Amino acid sequence: MPIPDVSTLSTERLTLRPLRAEDANPMFSMYSDVEFMRYWSFPVMKRYEQAVDYVARRMQGSVTQMEIFWAIELTATREMIGTCCLFDADPVSKHAEIGFGLHRAFWGHGYMSEAASAAVDCAFDVLQLHRLEAEIDPRNTASARVLERLGFVKEGLLRERWIIDDEISDGAIYGLLRTDRR
Repeated sequence: MPIPDVSTLSTERLTLRPLRAEDANPMFSMYSDVEFMRYWSFPVMKRYEQAVDYVARRMQGSVTQMEIFWAIELTATREMIGTCCLFDADPVSKHAEIGFGLHRAFWGHGYMSEAASAAVDCAFDVLQLHRLEAEIDPRNTASARVLERLGFVKEGLLRERWIIDDEISDGAIYGLLRTDRR
């Protein structure tokens, strides 16, 4: 089943748009930042080429309709400040996962809640999904707050789920049903 065109979403302050090759620079800025990457499920990027490859893979995933990966851009300045994605979609069970990240310089301004809300609306209203899921490191209280603001419920804990750079961490599972929406 083809995915409807949801390549660009707009909010009051943000534009969620498809990734472009030139996004590798801001992606590297985010993914090479140790504090930004503290709770991610892959290691800090050490080389710019890693960001180029990552962007290319995400762009290919969007083309093949395996995921929708948006760059989050400030509408006023057109500066890319983060990412948001829907991935691992199951068209039969009508569920997908949501993920997001925001450049550290833009933390604390409500941008992530605004962007993720647009993605949730798209998932339920346009893609007609029944359920969204998110997995975060349980120590990541900022991401937990974003999910909870959107109505997600913490459903469980996957013990010692990740080993990144020899550090073992758990995974907290959050879920949101279409019928849970506020």
